[in-house]
Amino acid sequence: MSLVKLYDTTLRDGTQAEDISFLLEDKIRIAHRLDELGVHYIEGGWPGSNPKDVAFFKDIKKEKLSQAKIAAFGSTRRAKVTPEKDNNIRTLVAAEPDAITIFGKTWDFHVREALRIPLEENLELIYDSLEYLKRNAPEVFYDAEHFFDGYKANPEYAIKTLKAAEEAKADCIILCDTNGGTMPFEVAEIIKAVRKQIKTPLGIHTHNDGDCAVANSMIAVEQGIVQVQGTINGFGERCGNANLCSIIPALKVKMNKTCISDEQMRHLRDVSRFVYELANISPNKHQAYVGNSAFAHKGGVHVSAIQRHPETYEHMRPELVGNCTRVLVSDLSGRSNILAKAEEFNLNLDSKDPVTLEILDNIKDMENRGYQFEGAEASFELLMKKALGTHKNYFHILGFRVIDEKQGDSHKPMAEATIKVRVGGKVEHTAAEGSGPVNALDNAIRKALEKFYPKLKEVKLLDYKVRVLPAGQGTASSIRVLIESGDKTQRWGTVGVSDNVIDASYQALIDSIDYKLHKSEG
Repeated sequence: MSLVKLYDTTLRDGTQAEDISFLLEDKIRIAHRLDELGVHYIEGGWPGSNPKDVAFFKDIKKEKLSQAKIAAFGSTRRAKVTPEKDNNIRTLVAAEPDAITIFGKTWDFHVREALRIPLEENLELIYDSLEYLKRNAPEVFYDAEHFFDGYKANPEYAIKTLKAAEEAKADCIILCDTNGGTMPFEVAEIIKAVRKQIKTPLGIHTHNDGDCAVANSMIAVEQGIVQVQGTINGFGERCGNANLCSIIPALKVKMNKTCISDEQMRHLRDVSRFVYELANISPNKHQAYVGNSAFAHKGGVHVSAIQRHPETYEHMRPELVGNCTRVLVSDLSGRSNILAKAEEFNLNLDSKDPVTLEILDNIKDMENRGYQFEGAEASFELLMKKALGTHKNYFHILGFRVIDEKQGDSHKPMAEATIKVRVGGKVEHTAAEGSGPVNALDNAIRKALEKFYPKLKEVKLLDYKVRVLPAGQGTASSIRVLIESGDKTQRWGTVGVSDNVIDASYQALIDSIDYKLHKSEG
């Protein structure tokens, strides 16, 4: 199996994405996770562009990485300035990284319009910069910016820019699809032509503007590329960069290439979600390989088939990337879905049990009224336990009242909730305030129950979604509330539906607390 080196640029190119910014501490933590994942090169940033990146290269030296090399990013020297006197080049060397990557212009259009210098002078910028860095850095890579567009516009000049890098003895020349619009068949043809003229090892750096970044990277590897650049979750400017969470399993499982170990790949989903968390972005559930829905099955025919042979509807084993098979329950469900979910929750059901049909009919009726269990598996587990008679009532809500009051335009609304609950033979009557009616109700429920069940203090409300169901009734429409809760070890989803948003929220909140109590005892 041939080795393909992984070059991660999440900490530099990834941060150029809209809505993404990492603190210095975040970048250090991500670097450690990438190192554990087995990434060969971690591009920490552009030290000549901002103080945070300068600090990163200073602080990362204090950290112990097991195998990853830290790369610094920059550009070729400026025109009319020698490398020794170019501040960008000097800052790269001063950062003392394990490798330095610089980009230069390949497209003659950019040389004329962006740099506004003669084409021959641009070749000197490339050669001089790389030649100087080779004398002052352990490893030097050259990113041929806009290479594919440049080659299509003027192949002769594009090759000249690569030859300038080769003559300067760059360790690897990376062909960049900077605008992200090149098609896979074009990538294949162009790399074939390049390899006839360039002997230096080649890399690939693609953007996803044509939704082909991963495909283009795979095609490049097939054509002999030995270094693949990308980001975790495909973060990057505009439509993003090539997604390493798709590239890694594709290389190992589909193409039989060596990049990271099998054990390291089993942490891929965890790394993906870790980076989402630090970026403060909800994970894309439909993301290939690592998303929650990547191996989720909803149709009854699908579920029945995967229970016999998973490969009938799964292109690979999800455990290889740290994911798992999930069975969804909806109005499309058959008995096999219910049985599979019961097995998942360690509940004893069989296909001939009348309870199975009862649960199935109940689910279809509830979904017809607006319930959705795909993101609320905790509510579904409670529903099954109630049907089986194994549900334990830890408390009874005797009633609640919520007051939302606003006094004058200049004052914020105030919310207060009062709740009466019975636990065993004791009745607790409690009130609490909150930043809104749902928050006040949540606070009141917890305040009433935590003295009986201290473990509820561990529960946090992580996400709250309200969906107006399309009933065409305006403000009288039904409301679906999905709540995601969590404690120190897990997360769970619950659902409520009503034509009253407070009541729908109440249902989801009660299910969340009920589920926690069942899990704590079980």
